[in-house]
Amino acid sequence: MVVAAVAVVALTWLWAALVQLVVWRPYAAARAFARQGVRGPAYRFFVGNNEEVKAMRAATSGVTLDLRSHDFISRVMPHYRAWTSRYGKVFLSWYGSRPTLCVGDYDMVKRVLSDRSGLYAKTDPGPDILALLGMGLVFTEGDDWARHRRVVHPAFAMDKLKSMTSTMAACAAEVIGAWAARAAAKRNDKELITIEVGHQFQELTADVISHTAFGSSYRKGKEVFSAQRELQFIAFASINNVRVPGSQYAPTKANVRRWQLERKVRATLMEIIHERLAAAKESRGYGTDLLGLMLEANAAGGGKRVVMSMDEIIDECKTFFFAGHDTTSHLLTWAMFLLGTHPEWQQRLREEVIQECGGADAPIHGDALNKLKLVTMVLYETLRLYGAVIMVGRVATADADLCGVKVPRGTVLMIPIAMLHRDEEVWGADAGEFNPLRFRDGVSRAAAHPNALLSFSIGPRSCIGQDFAMLEAKATLAMILRRFTFEVAPEYVHAPADYLTLQPMKGLPVVLKLLDP
Repeated sequence: MVVAAVAVVALTWLWAALVQLVVWRPYAAARAFARQGVRGPAYRFFVGNNEEVKAMRAATSGVTLDLRSHDFISRVMPHYRAWTSRYGKVFLSWYGSRPTLCVGDYDMVKRVLSDRSGLYAKTDPGPDILALLGMGLVFTEGDDWARHRRVVHPAFAMDKLKSMTSTMAACAAEVIGAWAARAAAKRNDKELITIEVGHQFQELTADVISHTAFGSSYRKGKEVFSAQRELQFIAFASINNVRVPGSQYAPTKANVRRWQLERKVRATLMEIIHERLAAAKESRGYGTDLLGLMLEANAAGGGKRVVMSMDEIIDECKTFFFAGHDTTSHLLTWAMFLLGTHPEWQQRLREEVIQECGGADAPIHGDALNKLKLVTMVLYETLRLYGAVIMVGRVATADADLCGVKVPRGTVLMIPIAMLHRDEEVWGADAGEFNPLRFRDGVSRAAAHPNALLSFSIGPRSCIGQDFAMLEAKATLAMILRRFTFEVAPEYVHAPADYLTLQPMKGLPVVLKLLDP
């Protein structure tokens, strides 16, 4: 009887908690926002708007765009396009039972991303994304974030990055040299070659981060790359599913595979780190790559006290390995797409590269890359139109007043970067067009709002690796432009897709023509 009574009490408590979570709280939040004029699609019990989102995405999955159209919103974010047109730039939707506020106003975005008090924290990434990126700089908060950044920051100082330029160029030279050899073999037959550059850039940037992050252990770094690619697709497949507490522990096929890949990534990184620590004990130093610089900064007090644990170092390795290759590869891919469809800009960049960096056989130097103003403008415009991350989220850790909108604690704030980058009120009437000249006076003067370009975020949590990504992209583009003219192949299908990062759905085939020596 006692057991039965306890069971009844427990079930009653659980039922009350469930009703509070999936009935009363959504009702109260919707009413609170409605009183302020903030509306959106109706809440549906437990699943929120998740099923609507899936249906709208499925309906637009077969849509393709004209080569000169950069408006992929209706294809990749059809729910945001529909709800914005109906409810305005700021509206309420539901991820399961959680209220989710679309923050489509730049002043509100600046307030959220510039916050230093912890009022707007990173959202819970969930087990799938956490397996991919780790609990590194991207997701840590407060004192933990400050501690991590203090260790990682020295590795991304500009003088350190410039010293890595030769490594970046050497990796690019291997790929581009293979293209040139293929093109030269076809030159006598007057045939052109077609290369699917999307996959090639993924391999290249993984090679670059493997060398620059792990030095002589780069082959093991490539094993991490392979595992993380699979983890990325596992994470994307679950992104619109309602998260049931405890489901990450169920031995489903996806969970079992995720566990296997997590163990592989961890074991590989542990092996690399232990080799480096052993070398340091033998007075050979930690090395000058990203991992070595991080380990050196971590060994404060002459090695007697470390700032980060081994698990934290592994998580940072996961973070900068994935972020360091995936986003840069897509930046290069979309830049090639834009230059391949705008030959006049391609020629302008080629002339600038040859003037500042020399001919095809001249070595690439960091100082010369920093003089490539037109290349920088094109890369910024590529990030605006085809930035790898199309949306970021935060969560209100307490009741907040966000530019006049009262936001209850626990509300998720979604910032639709891709839509904001097409806001004509901020970017002008040509916001949907490719126009690198908007950046001729720098990023802060490119639009009506000084913090309008959000590809690397803004504020204290802006991307620590943005200089690394830009330097690598400049070096690779410069080397390609000196060797080839190119255009997008006729078989290319313009269908940008979001697999956690924005990429061409079927790759990017490019027709290459070798320039005369």
